[in-house]
Amino acid sequence: MKAKEWNEIRVSADAELAAKLRDLRQEQFNLRLQQVSAQRLERPSRLRDVRRDIARIETVLRERQLKAAK
Repeated sequence: MKAKEWNEIRVSADAELAAKLRDLRQEQFNLRLQQVSAQRLERPSRLRDVRRDIARIETVLRERQLKAAK
């Protein structure tokens, strides 16, 4: 992920992040389904990228949650 994209995640609203997280989880599900059904993935590295993007968004959401609790 580029620094520009990372900054976009940091400044996005919680609702936007939740929607993006939902989309990424759906994409991850579809990629996993393709992988186990013996279909050849065009970009196998996309699975890793999606997993990392999910982790980044969850990290930002958790940071905000902890900050709000203080």
